[in-house]
Amino acid sequence: MSYHYDIYAPKKATNLSINSDLLKRSKSLNVNLSATLEQALNEKLKAIESERWKAENKNAITAYNQYIEENGCFSDEYRNF
Repeated sequence: MSYHYDIYAPKKATNLSINSDLLKRSKSLNVNLSATLEQALNEKLKAIESERWKAENKNAITAYNQYIEENGCFSDEYRNF
C-alpha cells in the first residue's frame, strides 16, 4: 500500500461525530475505527492528489498525446504486437 502521509508521525487524539448506528454496528463487529479512518483518509488523499496532478499536467499530457498521434511512439519500430 502506498501512503500519502508520514506513517511514522505520532498519533493524535481527535474528536469526531459520526452516525450513532454506524458506530454501534462497527463496534459490534470489532472494527478498528482508527485504522479504518486512516485507510479511508489515505485513499481520499490519493484520489485528490491524483486529480490535482492530472489538472496541473493537463497541458503536457494533451501535448504529448497529440505528438504521439501525429508521430507515433518512439518505440513503435520495436513492437512485436
